[in-house]
Amino acid sequence: MTCPRPTFSFEILPPLKGAGLDRLRRVVDTLREFEPSYINITTHSSEYVYTERADGLLQRTVLRRRPGTVAVAAALQYEYGIPVVPHILCQGFTREETEYVLLDLQFLGMTHVLALRGDKPKVAHLTKPDQTGDTNAHATDLIRQINDFNQGRFIDGSEVEPPAKPFTFGVACYPEKHEEAPNAASDLAYFKEKVRLGAAYGVTQLFYDNAAYFRFVEKVRAEGISVPIIPGLKPFTKLSQLTTIPKTFHCDLPEALVAEARLCKTDEDARRLGIAWGRHQAQELVKAGVPGIHFYSMGAADSIREIAREVY
Repeated sequence: MTCPRPTFSFEILPPLKGAGLDRLRRVVDTLREFEPSYINITTHSSEYVYTERADGLLQRTVLRRRPGTVAVAAALQYEYGIPVVPHILCQGFTREETEYVLLDLQFLGMTHVLALRGDKPKVAHLTKPDQTGDTNAHATDLIRQINDFNQGRFIDGSEVEPPAKPFTFGVACYPEKHEEAPNAASDLAYFKEKVRLGAAYGVTQLFYDNAAYFRFVEKVRAEGISVPIIPGLKPFTKLSQLTTIPKTFHCDLPEALVAEARLCKTDEDARRLGIAWGRHQAQELVKAGVPGIHFYSMGAADSIREIAREVY
């Protein structure tokens, strides 16, 4: 019996304001030969800064540096006909803003999203929780809002006919534990709750040790969670990333990779290592029967193409 071909998907970042879509087109044109099942379109709460007001509350200042994710998703899907999966975040967005994003996506016929809490927003002068009370604090809160929307319930309490095509959604998961989770067991419990609330699949934070992914999937299955767990990969492309990526994304490097990294002297050395290691990871994952592989493409599209040509 032939195993089904694992899906290929990738994530892109909306361009800076005024930059246009040319750079994104180059990424899509580089990777479209692998028939992506979808393209993730990111959004970032870092474009908001909170400052303390005289009354002690926090005031949000909008620092928009990129066009909206909805606009970019619509443009790419219209131009390429490839399904797009926009990110929907808690952080940096009010519940009302989220509701209007869902309405916009519904009008455009894009009813699959990735529901994320997102990184904590930048806060000027003093770090305090958002005191406005109108944001979703956790991914589970965001999921509940999406579920309410699917039932025709708006945040102001009004009710309408439920949409003919409700939203479906994926969520994030962490083979090496989310940085803020107190322990792996708690992190797994959070993921289990997101699945209980309706998540169709999980896509992992990037990792470089396949053993961490396999251990995580084993624990997930032991908890009775049956949704697909899609591994997320990102090949190194620069020498500096060999130290910055583990720090930024809170992932460990296996000793075999560390030994190879110590031999890198130039960015080209690091790029070739990233391709070789990514190829090894992808081939091992496919052999193990993963449902798909999701690539984080920022600055790495050419390397991903080299890996995918060996795997797909």
